[in-house]
Amino acid sequence: MWEHSFTFDSPGYLLLLLLLPLMWWWSYDSLSGLGYWRRLAALVFRSLVLTVIVLSLADIQYQRRNDQLTVIYLLDQSLSIPTDDRQDMVEFVNDSIMEHQDESRNDRYAVIVFGKDAAVEMPLVNVQLPLPTRTEAILDPEYTDLATAIQRAKAMFPADAAKRIVILSDGNENLGNARREARSASATGVSIDVVPVMLSARGEVSVEKLDVPANARRGQPFQMRVVMRNDAPEGSARPVKGKLRVIRKTGDREDPIIEQDIEVPPGKRVFTVPEEIDLPDFYTYEARFSPDDPAADGMTQNNTASAFTHVRGKGHVLLIENWEKQGEFDYLVDRLRAEDITVTVTTTDRLFSSLAELQRYDSIILTNVSRSSGTDADNVSSFSDDQISMLERNTRELGCGLIMLGGPDTFGAGGWTNTELEKVMPVDFEIKNAKVTPVGALVLMMHAGEMPQANYWQKRIAFESIKMLGSRDYCGLVQWNGNDSWLWGASQGGLIRVGPNRKMMLGRVDQMTIGDMPAFDGAMKMAATAFAGVKDAAVKHMIIISDGDPQPPTTATLNLLKQQQVKVTTVAVGSHGTLGSQEMQKIATFTGGKYYEVKSANALPKIYQRETRRIARPLVYEPKPPVQPQIVSQHEILDGFEGGVPPISGFVLTSVKDNPLVEVILRSPQPTTEKNATVLAAWTYGAGKAAALTTDAGKRWASDWTSWDNYDKFFSQLVRWSMRPTDDAGIFNIATNVRDGSTEVIVTALDEDDQFLNNQSLSGTVVAPDMTSIPFHIEQTAPGRYTGEFPSELAGSYLVVINPGSGKAPIRTGVNVGYSAEYRDYQTNMALLRTLAELAPKDAPRGTLVESGLNATEAELVEDENPFRRDLPPAISNQSIWPWLIVIGSCIFLGDVFVRRVQINFLWMNVFLAKVRDKLLRRQREAPVPETIGRLRSKKQEIGQQIERQRSASRFEGTAQSATGPSPLAKEPTTAPTPTKKPTPTADQLDAPTPESYTERLLKAKRDVWKERGGDPPSEKEK
Repeated sequence: MWEHSFTFDSPGYLLLLLLLPLMWWWSYDSLSGLGYWRRLAALVFRSLVLTVIVLSLADIQYQRRNDQLTVIYLLDQSLSIPTDDRQDMVEFVNDSIMEHQDESRNDRYAVIVFGKDAAVEMPLVNVQLPLPTRTEAILDPEYTDLATAIQRAKAMFPADAAKRIVILSDGNENLGNARREARSASATGVSIDVVPVMLSARGEVSVEKLDVPANARRGQPFQMRVVMRNDAPEGSARPVKGKLRVIRKTGDREDPIIEQDIEVPPGKRVFTVPEEIDLPDFYTYEARFSPDDPAADGMTQNNTASAFTHVRGKGHVLLIENWEKQGEFDYLVDRLRAEDITVTVTTTDRLFSSLAELQRYDSIILTNVSRSSGTDADNVSSFSDDQISMLERNTRELGCGLIMLGGPDTFGAGGWTNTELEKVMPVDFEIKNAKVTPVGALVLMMHAGEMPQANYWQKRIAFESIKMLGSRDYCGLVQWNGNDSWLWGASQGGLIRVGPNRKMMLGRVDQMTIGDMPAFDGAMKMAATAFAGVKDAAVKHMIIISDGDPQPPTTATLNLLKQQQVKVTTVAVGSHGTLGSQEMQKIATFTGGKYYEVKSANALPKIYQRETRRIARPLVYEPKPPVQPQIVSQHEILDGFEGGVPPISGFVLTSVKDNPLVEVILRSPQPTTEKNATVLAAWTYGAGKAAALTTDAGKRWASDWTSWDNYDKFFSQLVRWSMRPTDDAGIFNIATNVRDGSTEVIVTALDEDDQFLNNQSLSGTVVAPDMTSIPFHIEQTAPGRYTGEFPSELAGSYLVVINPGSGKAPIRTGVNVGYSAEYRDYQTNMALLRTLAELAPKDAPRGTLVESGLNATEAELVEDENPFRRDLPPAISNQSIWPWLIVIGSCIFLGDVFVRRVQINFLWMNVFLAKVRDKLLRRQREAPVPETIGRLRSKKQEIGQQIERQRSASRFEGTAQSATGPSPLAKEPTTAPTPTKKPTPTADQLDAPTPESYTERLLKAKRDVWKERGGDPPSEKEK
């Protein structure tokens, strides 16, 4: 299965190996003093070092060739694919795997489903597992992004296998560029097979467009145009009869404009509808077509189109109040209306659903509303992330005012911390000064594994809770993964500060997988210990989500939590009967918390938002006695005021943003930290204005204000200051034209005398349905005519803002792309699918296109398409090994240094081998005389002989006989030699040098031996 070899990424460096002979020639003489064997070893080591360096420069790579195959199926799950075809896709995948996948070869496969995005339905496996009939991945089916699916598949492919993609789609992409991604995949060796989903030919009638003037004058008639299209199959074209209905929407009200029977011939047909508006407002028009014969219209989703128009008038304000406290701000509403300001009141359980709905208002007032409200799981309501984003974009991009009025359920105390709304306000909702407000501690305990998509919902509610906490608050999360454990901060007790760890916490939550907890007691004891370790937490709260299945905690554990003033809220999801619910309710009641029984998982984020707010309760500041706010700076909101404002008995603590645009208008003398004592602040945010009044409007904290003479003036000036700017100088008519995924904006500019306005500096911004801002360029194309263009591939409302230049009010209009592009294509895009299949990877044939498509019989389809066929070259994976060679080369270099610097004598091996031989042969062996001692003995014998010769040749003086020659008696030995008298030395003998002693001569011989061995003789101490 595997083949191994080596290759080089830069083989040109191998030519450097030709330097090896030169290195030998140059080094041979320079190393001559080492002796033959040491010189040879040094040259070998140097050659190896040079070879390693050259191989590293050439980037030697370990190469493996593998004949395994990996197949990834891409299943189109967009709305253009009929339900029956989606089931056929799953059956094809299962049959294909069972028929062709070879487990013995370790072939792998995976399944990716796609719509607007792509998700892995089945990860890479090498065993035959059937795909469920109903896919489980959550997708947005409104669009088709085949390019993202191909890109996701590329990222999944392993490097050690051949690669093939099998696409099952109708080819009608409306996002991304599949051709480009497919070419990129093919260039990396990916083969692409295509099984088309053949859409059946059918009649189709659609409302293509509704044209309405972007700006209309009050009481002036105008014409609306409804563009319809009849696409009939070839050979069966015929008119389609039906009913056309046009309605006008403003807020919650719908007024019918026309309802008539029409006949739509094949092709396009334009119908005109007259209209006249008497009341200023922002209006939405909608055209709907209903065919008499449903069979003549394949899809009804494309039978609707809408458009906007704006009739200017006096200011209009939307006031949003808590649905649990309706009427709390009725006095304020009445006083604003008395000041000729139109006010529409709505509640938090009837909020807006689109940015277009907010365009009729010039300012929006949030009055003591929390992010979430409600008493139990069935009636909890909240602002969604999208709705909060709409409020932010409505101010920043579209110039609408936004005012936030205080109360115990707003600002940071209302759970608005770390939201998009906080960005709009001139104050931050979090207090970072510990001297001003205490901190809170929150423990989340997760056990909801048996609910559908349990891990997804548990992650989401944990995200919501962590994002709402302040930076000084503490947070911990207890989970079960074989035992009770903290998801973070275990070494710190489980509860850690959110501020420096928020990003880490969110990352851990995103990766968590919750197990089935057998008992509550252990986890709750851990939480109690963690709470005890947090000394500076004034508010301690715990939220448990569970099905009630674990064994309940002991009374001792509950008492431990209660003694620490920890309130435990329990959320029951999918509880196991009455017993499980009762145990969960008992925990909440015992500790003073709240019990929720959830029927729908959609309520979970709202519940957690509401419960996390308990941590923020200390943000409410109620001084006693009441304090009188001080005027800090003069502002147009306070124009004409004398004597200041009445006292207040409370407000919500905030922190002034560190921004020069922020103007603090009113400040409380308490607390003494001025940054946190703001009562009224205002600033300009983007194209709009925003103000924060941290006290209320008279119901609880500002009760003295209702009898204040300037009450009406103060609030009317505050609201009017925040409204969108208006400017009637000049006339700008805006028209839009949607085509091919983009929208053209045409502006006709006239002055007060209806003369063309030229050389104007216009710019535009559009807010798309997904809340993204798209700036676009506008240039003059004719006298008084300016055009620009922006992409509009997504279905929904596009809010367009045209800025006419400095000193002029922005112009607003809207464009509605009534339905997704999924409903604009009625036939399979064979051209695209064929192009994808014809791409051929390097050294491999092009992919397979099943011409009969998914509609072929099951047997034919499985036979025609074998994605596991062996027509791709084996996968080749290369791994650079030069780092290892560098390590090896370093070791070899040390060997070279060792050989040249250290001399090793191996004579001991002869002795050792001789001993082994004698021991094996069982024979005695004389101890070998070392060579050095032998030389010493030889030298000693030679010196002894020299001494004897010198003695024999010695001359003695004493008698004449001895002086003339030897005595005859000396030649003949006697048995008893006669002692002779010691001769007296002569003067010459005294002057002659004294002969060396035996010891001196022996030492001299030893020194000569040391010199022959190349060393220094031993010192006197060594002797």
